[in-house]
Amino acid sequence: MLKDEIKKRRPFESASEEAYLNLLRTTGVLTADFERLFKEFGLSEPKYNVLRILRGAKLNNEFNGDGVPSLEIGDRMITGVPDVTRLVDRLEADGLVRRRRCEEDRRVVWVEITPRGLKRLEEMDGPLTRLHREQFSHMTHEECAELSRLLEKARSRAGEGH
Repeated sequence: MLKDEIKKRRPFESASEEAYLNLLRTTGVLTADFERLFKEFGLSEPKYNVLRILRGAKLNNEFNGDGVPSLEIGDRMITGVPDVTRLVDRLEADGLVRRRRCEEDRRVVWVEITPRGLKRLEEMDGPLTRLHREQFSHMTHEECAELSRLLEKARSRAGEGH
């Protein structure tokens, strides 16, 4: 139980407080394994997330194969980052992405994954799949689906149709 793990002597103020702290604790535990794996491949979670967004857009032939507008990348991130431009700068310096300005609208910057970026993701696919399976191997498919449903419900707000 979380209360024991964090050596809390008094009860939580509410079930929602306990749920929130459980979520934070779980995120920390699960994320640590992924951070180690990303580091092995010279990436961080946000850099990996950008590469996945770009690969997905390329595979789905979104934006006519021109890449993804940098503003769109920010909207698709799993966890928000304050400065997508700096993140893309670092990925470009590593040769994993390239960018160019849209000729019709100079405000738009297209970001595209490079062959080197695709290769890096391909190398990571197997280890990441194994880590996902390992972390949740003690849970059934149904339990994982229910956890996802509950987490989506926790993110929703009244009146948003969720």
